[in-house]
Amino acid sequence: MNANQNELITRVGPNTACGNLLRRYWQPAALVDEFNERFDPRQKNRPLKAVRLFGQDMVLFRTDNGGWGMLDSDCAHRGADLAFARYEGDGIRCPFHGWKFSSTGQCLDTPAEPLGSQLCHRVKQRSYPVVEQSGVIFVWMGPEHETPPPLPALDCFKAPSSHSFAFKGLWNANWLQAFEVGIDPAHPSFLHRFLNDENLSNIGNNDAGKQFRSASAGDVHGEQWPMTKIMREFYRPEINFLPKPYGMEIHSIRHMTEELTHVRVTQSIFPATFVIPLSETMTITQMHVPVDDENTYWYSFFTSFSTPLNKEAMREQRLQFISLPDYKPKSGRHNAWGFNPDEQSGKTYLGMGEEDINVHDQWAVESMGSIQNRTREHLGTSDKLIMANRRVLLQAIESLATGGQIPGIANPDVAQSRIGPDTVDGIAPSGTWSEWWPKQVTLKQSQAPWYKDTLNEAVS
Repeated sequence: MNANQNELITRVGPNTACGNLLRRYWQPAALVDEFNERFDPRQKNRPLKAVRLFGQDMVLFRTDNGGWGMLDSDCAHRGADLAFARYEGDGIRCPFHGWKFSSTGQCLDTPAEPLGSQLCHRVKQRSYPVVEQSGVIFVWMGPEHETPPPLPALDCFKAPSSHSFAFKGLWNANWLQAFEVGIDPAHPSFLHRFLNDENLSNIGNNDAGKQFRSASAGDVHGEQWPMTKIMREFYRPEINFLPKPYGMEIHSIRHMTEELTHVRVTQSIFPATFVIPLSETMTITQMHVPVDDENTYWYSFFTSFSTPLNKEAMREQRLQFISLPDYKPKSGRHNAWGFNPDEQSGKTYLGMGEEDINVHDQWAVESMGSIQNRTREHLGTSDKLIMANRRVLLQAIESLATGGQIPGIANPDVAQSRIGPDTVDGIAPSGTWSEWWPKQVTLKQSQAPWYKDTLNEAVS
């Protein structure tokens, strides 16, 4: 990849080619939890916060009727920062001259103007469509004259609140390298390698960062194998992918014996979401939204296909590693991501902890630099998925620039179709693994008390 291409696919600020593309897709803007005074006392009487996405500064606030408003932060009057606005329930008021704006951006009051002035009727602050879904507030930042597509019909959005939990974290690096680490099927055998296995009975369904400590679906001669053993011993996966209307379905095949094959099916949803199995009955849907060119928030949706989730426990486990109210990781470049050479020699391949594998990915993402220099790469066969995704991204940028259609869930027809998407992680009969894994998906879905209701549900 040459330097110009690398610039093209990483820069996301206003009026950049890639930024213009990504703004056509719904993006997570904040957790609903961020407006809970329990997690941020500043929200008690003023449910308003500054939000920076794609290098733009905005304000997000909850209205007194339970709705949401998201506006550019520079006041339409003379540009003062609305992050310091007075909150008034039905809108926000700029402290500079008292101009008030509704959640739609309409100017409601210009108190310093003469009586009878009609100025406020002619002024509108730029606002953005927002929707609350599954514990997250989403924003669409495309052109004002365009209609946003519906939110995609993802399982993580269809599951009831009792079976869904959302969390987030900040990484100090570009959005694309964060996403590329996530969709890479080869890295778990190395980056997340544990040198020893743990008793599977000690692993809780809600444990933070332990998807590679749990059991793989299926068994070997009646015995379940931990994912740690499979990833450690079968480190050369056969990687293939199928193009889908929403992105790519990824098959990572690890041939164990003549009779048995480990099958891991994950999904890439263009432009910046992946879906992976956490366990036999839970998936993670992870989205990546640029704060700016050099910082990215990841949002993870945990979806249970069996029992309700213990959200309090899941939140507390993750808050061991993340600081509120800005969801910044406690480990990072400042403390070498917690690197311990003794651990590296005897416990983990990386040496950065056993409890939270998020920091493993964080190191991989951030250690490349704020914006990875892809001109210095030497890609191999195991990187075929990375290369394919970059081709789609470059093509999408070109299509938008020339007035063509952009791919995936920006297309209303794609977004409204049942996407799922389906994942599995398990041990299958070698000759029939391709027939085995859809049956495992069906079994998982049949266990979900909520799932059957989604199949015939009209997409709103």
